[in-house]
Amino acid sequence: MKKKKILAAGFVICMGIWLFCVCRKEDRLEKDKLYVGVTYYDQSDTFINALIDCLKDEVQNYEEKGYEAAIQLRGASGSQRIQNDQVKELIDAGCNVLCVNLVDRADPSEIIDLARENGIPVIFFNREPVAEDMMQWDKLYYVGATAVQSGTMQGELAVELIKSDAGIDRNHDGKIQYVVLEGEPGHQDAIIRTENAVEALKRNGIEIEKLSYGIANWNRAQAQNQMLQMISQHQNKIELVLANNDDMALGAIDAYEKLNYTESALPVFLGIDGTDVGLNAVRESKMAGTVYNDKEGQAAAIMELSAALATGKGMEKIEFEKERYIYLPYFKVTPSIADYMEKGSRNRYGKVSLYMLQRSVIMTS
Repeated sequence: MKKKKILAAGFVICMGIWLFCVCRKEDRLEKDKLYVGVTYYDQSDTFINALIDCLKDEVQNYEEKGYEAAIQLRGASGSQRIQNDQVKELIDAGCNVLCVNLVDRADPSEIIDLARENGIPVIFFNREPVAEDMMQWDKLYYVGATAVQSGTMQGELAVELIKSDAGIDRNHDGKIQYVVLEGEPGHQDAIIRTENAVEALKRNGIEIEKLSYGIANWNRAQAQNQMLQMISQHQNKIELVLANNDDMALGAIDAYEKLNYTESALPVFLGIDGTDVGLNAVRESKMAGTVYNDKEGQAAAIMELSAALATGKGMEKIEFEKERYIYLPYFKVTPSIADYMEKGSRNRYGKVSLYMLQRSVIMTS
């Protein structure tokens, strides 16, 4: 009898251990898996690098939430062929969501075909494919911002500055002579940013005269070279520099600094994106303003959508436009607002609450 009791007790203990191990194993099996493959157009782009850093932070946040989360990153060095090959690699590596910052926004078909063949959803980000390509499959999404809004806001910043400071019109001819530093030739965002900035100036009654423009491919060094050429042609006539991004605005400033221009002889410089270096330039009043592109918000939205697609949970909580688009708003940054950027509170899609930043400046002014 005693031996039977010992055997029974041993059996109960063994069953308990077995059940505990099974439960632990089931816990591991039930852990949501989020393996994100990211390929982006160029490793040298300042804004994209900052956005990628935000994505890394978000993956860590999902690990802390209990996901089995990992991210694989590939920079495409400006080559669509390389990017297509990278998508194959990421699929072979077992990624269950693809996040693609296209090299050529008009050429996503090979990526879409690969993803569809393997049943892996794609989130395009920052560079929006043409609408027809987004209709190729119902598992294609986009996260970014609208180029129209950024250009309009840049133009409105210029309007506010010109109306508040008659000295910007240095030759007092009633017109603002301006130049433009554009991103890639033929790139939709570059064209839209420029067109809408200029249209905002005209719509608000500012008489303008375009002196020149230069293609600088979003690059600071190229912008400096383009600006040096425009200065040599137009000397002190340039009163306003509209740059499609902060790096090109900073390149324009570099050109003037290289030529040892005095502060009183400098034009007004405006950028777009609100990169760290751009915001610093605004705080120091080297740039008159920029338009903040919410990288924190975009990264958070990308990861929320990735988790929903990978697990099948939470899609109903995501607010889409046109069913498969998520747009984060831009907002204007002047020196007074730039001072508040590091104090931003967390909103749903990022650590900077744009509304609260603007309210803070209004309440303290």
